[in-house]
Amino acid sequence: MTVLVTGSAGHLGEALVRRLQADGREVRGLDIKPSPYTHVVGSIHDEAFVRDAMSGVAQVIHSATLHKPHVATHSKREFVDTNVGGTVALLEAAVAHGVRSFVFTSTTSAFGAALSPAPGEPAAWIDEDVAPIPKNIYGATKIAAEGMCELVARKDKLPVLVLRTSRFFPEDDDNAHVRSAYDTANMQANELLYRRADIEDIVEAHLAALERAPALRFGRYIVSATPPFVRGDVAELRRDAAGVVRRLFPDADALYATRGWRLLPSLDRVYDSGRATRDLGWRPKRDFAFVLDCLRRGEDFRSEMARVVGVKGYHDAVFEDGPYPVLG
Repeated sequence: MTVLVTGSAGHLGEALVRRLQADGREVRGLDIKPSPYTHVVGSIHDEAFVRDAMSGVAQVIHSATLHKPHVATHSKREFVDTNVGGTVALLEAAVAHGVRSFVFTSTTSAFGAALSPAPGEPAAWIDEDVAPIPKNIYGATKIAAEGMCELVARKDKLPVLVLRTSRFFPEDDDNAHVRSAYDTANMQANELLYRRADIEDIVEAHLAALERAPALRFGRYIVSATPPFVRGDVAELRRDAAGVVRRLFPDADALYATRGWRLLPSLDRVYDSGRATRDLGWRPKRDFAFVLDCLRRGEDFRSEMARVVGVKGYHDAVFEDGPYPVLG
């Protein structure tokens, strides 16, 4: 049973191919860029290429995309061609070849403006019932692609699950203020409280979704580390997030001090991944409690997969003012 993984030269695509190969699965990596984990090279919006690549495939994980870091360097048309047109080409080829399950990697960035409450408002509790308000072409095209997934699932009976993944990339933050205030490991540990997951857990979610798609038929799921908070914490999280963390984890300050780390004073959102854990049977291992356990043992909280895949970047160019250019 061959699994097609698109975006196999990227962070998630490489991790998926590595894991499937380690499990002894037949896997076909597809990307526009050659890599050790790419078996067929070409563009996903080339319909003939996609039809050929889909031959003999039983399951698809579609993680290829233009990302937020490309907003400043690629045109809106390029985003539409890749993120929407490419997804449609893959969906149609999957239907034609009788694929039994299709998993589409979307993003929590698609929630857009819904993630930024007004000053003085509580933190936003983000679950699948929150309506996305895309604020850039990346979010807009991911939502459009999700819509095509839902249409094909309903009309053509292709089992499709959409995973809105939170941050899992290892690169430095794109915000210069964040980079100056927190080192990368400190910030990514903080993000596991509310907006990040380890790439190994993201891989597990995709594999679980592959198996559950035929039974679920269609669904959208937030995939992020399990937050330690409850919905009733949102007002306090906006006012004094560090205080909430100290209440839940009394030794957090002492453990952070061993690394010279600091907690965040305020959180603007919390991703609720409860539906994914319930419907997919997904159990993320690396959350904030895991980070603290690693600090107690003097260990790296990142998975071996995160360390092996490492930093890839999103452009061939090197930018002077950050990991990638950011449009205001």
